[in-house]
Amino acid sequence: MTSPRLVATDLDGTALRADGTVSARTAAAFALVEEAGGTLVFVTGRPPRWMHSVAGAVRHRGLSICANGALVYDLHTERIVESRMIDPDALDESVRRLREHLPELVFAVEYEGGYAHESDFPIDGADVRIAAGLRVGLYTLTSRPCAKLLAEHPTMDPDELYRLSVTLVGDLVTPTHSSGRALIEMSAHGVTKASALAVLAEELGIMRHEVVAFGDMPNDLPMLAWAGTSYAVANAHPEVLAAVDHVTTANNDDGVARILESLYR
Repeated sequence: MTSPRLVATDLDGTALRADGTVSARTAAAFALVEEAGGTLVFVTGRPPRWMHSVAGAVRHRGLSICANGALVYDLHTERIVESRMIDPDALDESVRRLREHLPELVFAVEYEGGYAHESDFPIDGADVRIAAGLRVGLYTLTSRPCAKLLAEHPTMDPDELYRLSVTLVGDLVTPTHSSGRALIEMSAHGVTKASALAVLAEELGIMRHEVVAFGDMPNDLPMLAWAGTSYAVANAHPEVLAAVDHVTTANNDDGVARILESLYR
């Protein structure tokens, strides 16, 4: 194929190594995209506050679609430029239904500029130092629009929890999951990595067949189905491996970089 006009890649488990870093080879491959006139877009479940180290590693190149499509983040300026939020009514009803059927669930929310969580919600390492002041009650948690609702179960299988969440609240929000934990991530209804990427591509005058996408987890599936050409890394979830056009080497083996080098050199 000719060099794509747009490269869309997931980060954790896909373009980043297992320790969360951008390898020198991958950073150089990202630079090739923009040097050739292509558009580089990181499409991630990460919130913007987790993007600073990535922005620095790639010398602030590209755009990022964060929170599974809810937020568009400019890596050049490190500012949110677009948002698609869950309104409080949908948020409150989603939490009510989920807790009614799965009382063991604990909840957190991602806002444009931060997050809040119930006291029992497990905190990722990147947020431990600021977590204590963000513990709130459920009423406060659902009282204003948010980019993403998170729900974690202590024992369920992640795929089973995802399927049940779709049944319970799929008419209100868009559930997905992106880790080995029983952690469901919910965006506003209809908001996915694909929906945000499609809007951006249209704004840039780029067609689907001019897009190549990379991913590893179920939250990448809509984007991989939408893109003209799709790749999974070798370490991807079985559903992702079954859905893509091509498979490259694992994230720790610079799988994304290997393909970009072949496309842009």
